[in-house]
This record gives sequence, C-alpha cells and structure tokens, in this order.
Amino acid sequence: MIMQLTVFLENTEGRLAALCRTLADADINMSALTIAETSDYGIVRIICNDVFRAVDVLEDAGFRATKTKVLAVEVPDRPGALAELLEALDSTKVNIEYGYCFLSNGAVAIDVLKINPEVRAIAEEAITEAGFKLLHWDDIAP
Repeated sequence: MIMQLTVFLENTEGRLAALCRTLADADINMSALTIAETSDYGIVRIICNDVFRAVDVLEDAGFRATKTKVLAVEVPDRPGALAELLEALDSTKVNIEYGYCFLSNGAVAIDVLKINPEVRAIAEEAITEAGFKLLHWDDIAP
C-alpha cells in the first residue's frame, strides 16, 4: 500500500501549472499524475516522493489536498496482464473505486487501485495469490 496525494483543483486557467510549480519549488518529485474533471473542478491524483510534506506545502499555498491509501501493483508490461489482475479481483467481488496505470520501466507497469478499506485485505490476498506483487513506496521511488 502507498499514500497518494489527492488535490481538488478549480477548473481555471493556470491552476494545474501552479500546483505543479508549488510541488517543484518544494523539491517534491511526482512519479504519476492523473486528472478527473467536471465542469467546475478537477480531482488530481499524484504519486510523489513525500506526500505528507506535499499536503502541507499545497495547503499553505491555498490548495485543498488530502492523503489517500491506495494499492500499487506491479503488472508485467504485456498485453493481457492488467486484464488478469482485474479478473483476479473480480472473482472476489471487491469493487474498485478507481484506478490508473503508469509505466515504471520497460518491463513492468504499476497499476494504482483505490479499494474500500473494509475489503482491502481480501483484495491484497487475491492480488498476491494471482502472482502479482504489491508495492510500497520504496519499490517505486526514483
């Protein structure tokens, strides 16, 4: 399990750049970033090297940021690997609230999954039984 940075961002010109500049100026490195948007705001999810300090830095700069526990799973970078992971979870009837992937290196990708804490242990067991590796921050840190 890793901690993800979640930022609620007004859907206005320059706001994403300001978010990224704020993190950069604080020497916080992002490994992944994804955005889900509505007409009024976006939800920015970030994997970074210091999520606890990132929350403080962003809040000091006027952003609304939180920490979220997510699962990070190493998935082979080949056709069908993600489908195999999701099928293993589907067999448990565990609901995935959201997910996204990013490439770690040429051989593996990392799939980030948000799963309800009440059933996280069931998901973790299914993931490892299917032969996938659950990652911690030290596994993905640059």
